[in-house]
Amino acid sequence: QVQLVESGGGLVQPGGSLRLSCAYSGFTLDYYAIGWFRQAPGKEREGVSCISSSSGSTCYSDSVKGRFTISRDNAKNTVYLQMNSLEPGDTAVYYCAGNPDYDVCENTLAPPDSSQFGWWGQGTQVTVSS
Repeated sequence: QVQLVESGGGLVQPGGSLRLSCAYSGFTLDYYAIGWFRQAPGKEREGVSCISSSSGSTCYSDSVKGRFTISRDNAKNTVYLQMNSLEPGDTAVYYCAGNPDYDVCENTLAPPDSSQFGWWGQGTQVTVSS
């Protein structure tokens, strides 16, 4: 019954901003984690950011640190990824993913690892181009 749905992707100029949303459902435990990943054509899937359901701690990849911000709205069961100062290198399909059983993003400084997440959204395309 776990489901994650991304939205908010689109075309933006370099230096612009987008906010991605991940609406999730079917999480029955208090401790879980939501992560953001991206995959560009011909490249491996990359962990971008994660957020803890309990502590609220966050983590980011070095490539987005200082430009992207992950946040949550518990009442709406939604996690957001605010992307500022976008660069052409940010072009990718962005996925949100969930671990409904363990809060794997708690107290970590490392970006998320896809092996820690078993449930995935359908992806939303982000294209950064002038």
